Amino acid sequence: MRVFRTLTPLALVRAALVGGAVLAATPVLAQAPLLNVSYDPTRELYRDYNLAFAAHWKEKTGQDIEIRQSHGGSGAQARAVIDGLEADVVTLALASDIDAIAKRTDKVPADWQARLPDHSAPYTSTIVFLVRAGNPKAIKDWDDLIRPGVEVITPNPKTSGGARWNHLAAWAWAAQTFGGDEDKIRAYIAELYRHVPVLDTGARGATTTFTKRGLGDVLLAWENEAFLALNELGPDQYEIVVPSISILAEPTVAVVEGNTEKHGTTEVATEYLTYLYSPVGQALAARHYYRPRHPDFAAPQDIARFPATTLITIDDPLFGGWPEAQARHFGDGGLFDQITAPPGQ
Repeated sequence: MRVFRTLTPLALVRAALVGGAVLAATPVLAQAPLLNVSYDPTRELYRDYNLAFAAHWKEKTGQDIEIRQSHGGSGAQARAVIDGLEADVVTLALASDIDAIAKRTDKVPADWQARLPDHSAPYTSTIVFLVRAGNPKAIKDWDDLIRPGVEVITPNPKTSGGARWNHLAAWAWAAQTFGGDEDKIRAYIAELYRHVPVLDTGARGATTTFTKRGLGDVLLAWENEAFLALNELGPDQYEIVVPSISILAEPTVAVVEGNTEKHGTTEVATEYLTYLYSPVGQALAARHYYRPRHPDFAAPQDIARFPATTLITIDDPLFGGWPEAQARHFGDGGLFDQITAPPGQ
C-alpha cells in the first residue's frame, strides 16, 4: 500500500500530462489511484483517513489503493478542478465551491448534496478566535476585534472557504448586535477588515502567518485548526476564545463523476466518501477536531472538548443558503468587494 505525497494543483496537472505519455508502456493497475482535492486544514485528517480507508478497501476487495491529496484554499481548489485538475473526489470547505464545479463543468451532478447523508457534509466545524497565551488584548467577542491596536488575521474570502465562514460569522454577530441595521453591519465589517494586515489565500496560510510569522493579535480560525495549533504548539503559547455567536460550518464532499467515469474509479470514489460516515470515519473526524455527525461513534474525550455556543446556519433567513450568500457577499461586485474597495472606487 502506498499513499502519495500531497501535491499542488499545478504539480498534479503536470503529472497528469506527463503520465499520459507513460501509461502506454505501464501495466494497468488493478485499481486506479484516487485523487482527493481538498481544502487547507484537512491535511492531517485525510492523512490518517486515507490509511484507514486503504485498509478497509483492501479487506473488502483484495485491492491496494493509492490515494493522492491536493490541498489549498477551498475556492482556489474548486477553480483548479474547473480548470482541469482531474479530481476523483472533492472535500471542500463549503457547498458553494462544489456548486461552482457542478455548474461550470457538468462533472458533478446538480443534485450532488442529495447523494450522501446530511447534505453531503459528514462532519461540521465552527469559527473561533485563537489568541496568544494570557490573551494580552483581552479579546472576548467580535466587538473586541475592532478596538484600537488589535490586529486580526483572516484569509481572503475570494480564495478561502474558511474566510467566507469567518466573514459570515462576523456578519451574524453584527446583525444581531445592531438589530439588522444594514448600514451599521457594513460599517462593522469594513472596520474589521481594516484591522487585517494581510489576507492569505487559505486558512493554513493564515495560521502560519499568526503562529510562525508572529503577525496579529487574534486569528479567526476553523475550530479544528485552532485545536490543532494548541496540540502542536502548546497551550502555553495560545488560547481558544469562543465568541458569543458563530456559524455552523459544514464542509461538503462529492464524487466528480465526470472524472471517475473516465478513470474507472466511480465505485471506489463513492465508497471513499461513504466511509466518512462509518464509525471509523466519524471517530477520525472527531480525533482531528471536527464535530462528527454521529458523536456516539467517537471517543467521549474527543467530543467533550467541543464547547457549546450559539451557531447560526447558512440557511438562516439572514443568509438564505449558499447560492444567495455566495452571490451577495462574495460574487464579483458583492458586499466583500464593496466593503473593501479603496475610497473613491
